[in-house]
Amino acid sequence: MTWKRVATAAVLIPFAVGIVLWGSTALLALVVALVTLLALFEYFALGEAIGHRAYRFWTGTCALLLVFTQWNAPTQGPRAMGRVVDSVEIGGLWLAMPMVEDVLFYFLTGITVLTLWTKRPMVEAMPAAGISSSGFLLVAFPLTFAIRLHHIPSFGPALLFFVLVITWIGDTSAYFVGRTIGKHKLAPVLSPNKTWEGAIAGIVGALLVAFAFAPRLNIPLQHLLGMAAVGNIAGQAGDLLESSFKRSAGVKDSGTLLPGHGGVLDRIDALILAIPVVWYYWILIYSPRS
Repeated sequence: MTWKRVATAAVLIPFAVGIVLWGSTALLALVVALVTLLALFEYFALGEAIGHRAYRFWTGTCALLLVFTQWNAPTQGPRAMGRVVDSVEIGGLWLAMPMVEDVLFYFLTGITVLTLWTKRPMVEAMPAAGISSSGFLLVAFPLTFAIRLHHIPSFGPALLFFVLVITWIGDTSAYFVGRTIGKHKLAPVLSPNKTWEGAIAGIVGALLVAFAFAPRLNIPLQHLLGMAAVGNIAGQAGDLLESSFKRSAGVKDSGTLLPGHGGVLDRIDALILAIPVVWYYWILIYSPRS
């Protein structure tokens, strides 16, 4: 129902904007942790629809550890791409704080142990490892880059808000243009209603957002346009990727938590790829030259 979509958006959008623009990175990390777990368990429900049961507890635990790791990680310059080890003293022992690659190794180790010593039938070994690993890499891992983006000194909150807006405006532009003049199907197998006309309109809408943000962000316009373009394209790819998951599971929505919108995964599918793509644009293309 349209009224349900509008009512849900009227609650969620101000909440998201408030957290991003005025909340601390620690508070954002808590919200990201909650959203990640909800999206991850919806993803696992899609897997169960085709008989693939995940290692839910272990994957969720590693997702939370990844959230903490991203919050603790360096945020700009070459240090953001390299390993910089922090440590903490606990009971007289100095323990190294985990980095992203450490969490990936912990996850792998846990999956190995669970697979070798599980009481599940061996026919479930590969599906369980596969759905757990894909959920961790395709949902939890990219979402946590929202924390890294928000943590960028001076620019972080505004830049993360920028990603949200290019996603929202791009999606809205694509919807209305696609409905009005869309004729050429973009991905008929995955999402029959999406068109090339709508996709192009989505990119144009994102570029217009970049022009609107230019006076408020001390970032060269060419880089804002670049972030808007690649971020929107990545967002559209993320939307289609989630559609492929639902098609595989034979369901229309990933869940029912958000009235009129479906599940959490349905609402953040574009952000799952848009956020890390903009982060890496910042680190690899813009930040080293700034």
